[in-house]
Amino acid sequence: MGERPAGPPDAGPPDAPPVAGPRAPGRDRYFDSLRALALVRVVAYHTFGWAWAGLVFPSMGVMFGLAGTLMAKSLERPALTVVRGRLRRLLPPFWFWGAFVVAAMLVHGWIPDGQIVHWIVPLGDPPGDAWGEQAWEIVWYLRTYLWFVLLSPLLLRLFRLAPVPVLAASLAPVLVLTFAWAGPDGRVGTALWDLSTYLSCWLLGFAHRDGVLRRAKPAPVVALSLAAMAYGGWCAFSRQDGYGTYDLDENPLAQAFWSAGFVLLLMWAKAYFRIDFAGLARLRRLNRLVSVFNARAVTIYLWHEIALVLAVPLIDRFWDVPAFEAYLPLESQWFLFAVGWLLIVVFVLLCGWVEDLAARKKPRLLP
Repeated sequence: MGERPAGPPDAGPPDAPPVAGPRAPGRDRYFDSLRALALVRVVAYHTFGWAWAGLVFPSMGVMFGLAGTLMAKSLERPALTVVRGRLRRLLPPFWFWGAFVVAAMLVHGWIPDGQIVHWIVPLGDPPGDAWGEQAWEIVWYLRTYLWFVLLSPLLLRLFRLAPVPVLAASLAPVLVLTFAWAGPDGRVGTALWDLSTYLSCWLLGFAHRDGVLRRAKPAPVVALSLAAMAYGGWCAFSRQDGYGTYDLDENPLAQAFWSAGFVLLLMWAKAYFRIDFAGLARLRRLNRLVSVFNARAVTIYLWHEIALVLAVPLIDRFWDVPAFEAYLPLESQWFLFAVGWLLIVVFVLLCGWVEDLAARKKPRLLP
């Protein structure tokens, strides 16, 4: 199951700049750590299916917030240059990954139609068959990210005209779609739901970058954050009959408000307390791991579902080895999680260099 709201999940990933070493100049380890944690949570969610995972750490909202901050920073340069750079960074890894997914579906009998153009530029959900759905359904995040990138020059201009009113209004679209108009059918409607769900998180990234949150007083920020999360939590638990679960990823309204409140706290705390996690550099292995996660964020996100899919038949083969059957916890989901990460490492080594090429860097096994 892909981590996404029902109206159409965990990120991000396209915004992680390449890292030249364990501690590249200008890196913010607070944001880097949040992005790495978000990716781990995405893989865990797709392994265990924990409904409560989004309440503990709403990865997708966090990744959109981080991406919004970086986008606002980048737009200090000409907008066209920034948008082109984002497309250049995102599309080659997507094409490389998509070539394998599309080829596998074709071999298994999939017959594409004209919508296959979305495998070139994912402005809409790319088509696919049920056999490959676990692999391609995660593209919703890249599609939503791409639309936010294209809309950001306009969104940032509107935000800077009236930061607080625009932030306050950013949750209005998901309220309209939930209570007044469900939007059009098909790919357009799905995109509108996703954009509406995470618009506030993206704009909170703008607010952090522009210093709006740093100037805010603690009491109203905490009150607004807790109120948004309380409403989101209430929506999640009170609507279980309709959605069959309290999982935020199945309930766009709950996801939007919970994520907005959560990201508001994270961004405000970063600005107000000037958190930078600079001490992470003293933990060399952990610091190195965070660097790799950020430099290979697109690769990890795109290939993690395929890794989890391949882990299942691989573990099935382990049952044929008596020693493995006797001593390994082959039935445990935690073992599946561990094998999945081993395969993710393989994909990072085999495919991560595409991110280097997309960023016009010298290809490397590991950054």
